[in-house]
Amino acid sequence: MREVLLQLEELLFLSAPEIRVVSVQDDGDVIRISVRSRTTKARCPGCGNWSGRVHGSYLRFPADLPVAGRRVVLRQQVRRFTCEDASCERRTFVEQVTGLTRRHSQRTERMRSALAEVGLAVAGRAGARLADAFGARASRNTVLRLVDALPEPQPRTPRVVGVDEYAMRKGRVYGTVLVDVETRRPVDLLPDREAATVAAWLAERPGIEVVCRDRAPFFAEGATIGAPTAVQVADRFHLWRNLGQAAERCVSHHRSCLRATTTEAAPEKAEAQAPADGVSPWPTGHRFADRTRAKHATVHALLAAGHSRRSIQRQLGMTYRTVQRLADAARPEDLFQGQWRNRRTKPDDFKPYLNEQWAVGCTNAWTLWEEIKTHGYCGGYGAVRAYLRPLRTTPTTPTARPPSPRTVAGWILTHPDTLPESERLKLKSVLAHCPELNALTGHVRTFGKMITELEGDRLPQWIEAVRADDLPSLHTFVNGPERDLAAVTADLTLPWSSGVVEGHVNRIKMLKRQMYGRAGFALLRKRVLLAA
Repeated sequence: MREVLLQLEELLFLSAPEIRVVSVQDDGDVIRISVRSRTTKARCPGCGNWSGRVHGSYLRFPADLPVAGRRVVLRQQVRRFTCEDASCERRTFVEQVTGLTRRHSQRTERMRSALAEVGLAVAGRAGARLADAFGARASRNTVLRLVDALPEPQPRTPRVVGVDEYAMRKGRVYGTVLVDVETRRPVDLLPDREAATVAAWLAERPGIEVVCRDRAPFFAEGATIGAPTAVQVADRFHLWRNLGQAAERCVSHHRSCLRATTTEAAPEKAEAQAPADGVSPWPTGHRFADRTRAKHATVHALLAAGHSRRSIQRQLGMTYRTVQRLADAARPEDLFQGQWRNRRTKPDDFKPYLNEQWAVGCTNAWTLWEEIKTHGYCGGYGAVRAYLRPLRTTPTTPTARPPSPRTVAGWILTHPDTLPESERLKLKSVLAHCPELNALTGHVRTFGKMITELEGDRLPQWIEAVRADDLPSLHTFVNGPERDLAAVTADLTLPWSSGVVEGHVNRIKMLKRQMYGRAGFALLRKRVLLAA
């Protein structure tokens, strides 16, 4: 039995060799381990002197890390010593096992560390549920208190720092995150985004050589005041994003050019479908058959033009099941059911006369009805009007939808080598009909080459070329780089960027949502810095 206890001591208390296991009791739910200290003396926390005079003893029951999903509770016999130094303010003190217990703690140090790590990872409520799942019971407030008791993170001085804002309450309260761009780790969080706060933080760390920031005025001012010798680098992501927005606005101003590329072939198709004798191109016969053939042709023409079935349903005012039946039928004859195709109708004998009168220009259904009544027609006016309706509304071939400005802007912003062949041909057709969009494409691709190949020295020439063309949207875009020319030039020349900072901003958003937006700045700062 003693050998088993010795093995247990080596296994569970390797970091605390002064602990001796007395007994182990397992009641099926909780494992209780009775331990006591091997030492005969203890150090007074007040004066630091050693004392061997035992004043008394009592039992403590600190919770330890679970084993096999079951709780572990230590039954520790602790002694209270009398301080032998008469000048010490503490008369008595309780012995503590280094690395295992602390004063007034209900958990061992390793249990506290584990719960604190859980709190850093998933915060209070989720941390309490997770801890309970592996056998370490703790309330959400306990988890948050353990996180709050962690030592304050000490920010280090990076050589290349990235600065960006994050939202505590979007549109109202913002803070600042600072990231070491070289190690890609967060350095510090500031409670606001004021220029004075950023400047004070930078001024305390004179070793900063490069500041990666966006073009917000408060960050520019703070970097200039706090680190006047550091090189400021603008945010490359926002530069490209703003250029994309300007390109989309420019394409929207030339929307008519997009429509022209898709409608130029439509007159030829309409002319090819128009009959020579002026009669409807749909075969004549029974009115239901004519109507079914017309609907079938219209639905298949819209499908060929790229419209979805739901879109066709909305445009034609049909039910989705009707559109589905028409779309699934290869021929309109597949839809003909019953004996109606052999049934004669009252206008059948008068259809040749109606076609002749329609061909010579008589298009009034009431007039034609009155005429055929004098020839023996005994039917109603509605049947004649229904037969003439397809003749009156000659169907036109639906044309494909023109590409949207956002789609064309996406083609322009995509590298030509990665653009699919079909989209490259469509873009070529658009640019052939619009010189302004052709010039826009050249400017965008030149700017993209400057970003990828770090040719920032070409920026002034690029701005002059943009100014020379009639592109108001791009003129608005270049106003920003002109105001912050040094930082933008450094961004297009140096390898540093703020991409890693944007990633940490997204991580902060995730942490805020995880805490349901109720986390204070202190807790959020510890979760961002210590969990990293």
